[in-house]
Amino acid sequence: MTTGSGNSRYTLYGSPSSLYTGKVRSYLRKQQINFVEAHPSSDRYTANVVPVVGRWIIPVLETPDGRLIQDGADIIDHFERGATATRYPAYPTTPRHLAVSHVFELFGGEGLLRPAMHYRWNFNDQNLAFLEDEFTTSLFPPMPAEQAAAFFLHSSGRMRKAAVNFGVNADTAPFIEEAFVEWLELFNAHLGVSPYLLGGLPTLGDYGLMAAMWAHLFRDPAPAMLVKQRAPRVGRWVERMSTYEPYDGEYPEAGTASPQLFADDSIPPTLTALMRYVSEEYLPEITAHVQHANTWLSDRPDLVTGTNGLPDPASRGIGRVDFTWRGMPISTNVMPYRFWLMQRLHDAVAQQDANGQAAVRATLAEAGLDSLLDLRTTRRVERVNHLEVWGPVAARS
Repeated sequence: MTTGSGNSRYTLYGSPSSLYTGKVRSYLRKQQINFVEAHPSSDRYTANVVPVVGRWIIPVLETPDGRLIQDGADIIDHFERGATATRYPAYPTTPRHLAVSHVFELFGGEGLLRPAMHYRWNFNDQNLAFLEDEFTTSLFPPMPAEQAAAFFLHSSGRMRKAAVNFGVNADTAPFIEEAFVEWLELFNAHLGVSPYLLGGLPTLGDYGLMAAMWAHLFRDPAPAMLVKQRAPRVGRWVERMSTYEPYDGEYPEAGTASPQLFADDSIPPTLTALMRYVSEEYLPEITAHVQHANTWLSDRPDLVTGTNGLPDPASRGIGRVDFTWRGMPISTNVMPYRFWLMQRLHDAVAQQDANGQAAVRATLAEAGLDSLLDLRTTRRVERVNHLEVWGPVAARS
């Protein structure tokens, strides 16, 4: 267990309203890691963190010895690959469970962005007062009320524009709401079987889902009411994922000395149904993004390895792409970070033996997700000095 006090304390630079901070905060709490959360408006973040990570971005973890780690996956790996065993290992050791966990890490952080942004920014009557308070009370140094209101107006305006980049608009809004209710009902049904995605313990997929499900889709007033009315087990899962204690007394196996994942690397039908939803909801988008990226890369044969191929090294997007979602045309921004997350799935499967790989493919095929295993950009995405960059051109087989 990674615990301690004094100089063993970690600092998490994040925010209660931040989507990606939710993934890391949940992991640190479930592992009982000693940390304190600091807001990125602090002087230390501006002076010591931004120059190192190369952009204003959260979450960032500062280790007791002063090392900085940016990105939720890298932060989790810092502990999972460390010398001290974690309380609840995030990575399952069996092929199918490991692959499914990576699928939901990708989907939770990226595939749920549309409902997250819609339910945050398109429900002013329910959300606006809460959000203004969330965005301004942690500012350092504190601002006068008029200045704080101007800050929120600017920040919220920027985020509303970002929502459009994820496909949120008046035409897609009713379909987003329909899709989110479908997600809640499927997840609620699965949580009638087990407290977490893969059984009695949280894994990487649970932490991935906490990205969107915590700050945007559970704490914000409008979706919080929807979750509690339509999918109360999902609400309790969010609460369970945000606590140090197990909070799982509703399950018969709760309180056992050593809770376990589903036996024999099994996948229950309720989880297959969730993956089928991922296939229908997100596979067309990530497929279109990979196709766009490969065209973008082919147009830049001289792109220097180790760069993002853009004038600004901190830029995250490489354009927009059109695709069909729920029977309607939609356009979203293409971000190489998503390919990096997808590569984590590919790499995990590649490390399995032939039987393990076959089992993974069969499991994903049952859910209509097996083509995700074959999606490749012609150059891998790498993370170097906290930034996403393109690796060498892939060798042809």
